[in-house]
Amino acid sequence: MASWRQIERDAPDFAARVRSRFDSGTNKTLATLRRDGSPRISGSEMTFSSDGEVTLGMMPASMKLRDVRRDPRVALHSPSLEPPADPTQWEGDAKLAGSLIEIDHDDHSDGRAGSFRLDITEVVLTYVGTPADHLVIESWHPGRGWQRRTRA
Repeated sequence: MASWRQIERDAPDFAARVRSRFDSGTNKTLATLRRDGSPRISGSEMTFSSDGEVTLGMMPASMKLRDVRRDPRVALHSPSLEPPADPTQWEGDAKLAGSLIEIDHDDHSDGRAGSFRLDITEVVLTYVGTPADHLVIESWHPGRGWQRRTRA
């Protein structure tokens, strides 16, 4: 697993484009696992912290907080924006996956809310290629680093 800082060091251009997609709006989509193993998606805010981590906070007694305290595996999707008329001008969608590790923050000292950092196992950026006859999938994984592939 990796921190965001590791990805920025290993693939700085890729990391900057992924971060730009996540920074394009406040609300991201967080996928967690319910008790029975089925998926749950929730709106969530996340931050690229100054110490090179991806962090999230969750409200006390929320279902997503219960989910991640039971099973920390998650996926995050960048805000979804309408693509422009020219598909090659679409910056794409970004995704992060990994496990959340609970951290302490003074503003969550009541022990009920949750603050987490993400140990990253996968980063993916998907967009339309030029010409607009194929999809480009860029990804980063621990041990493999950055890869680029296309799909017609």
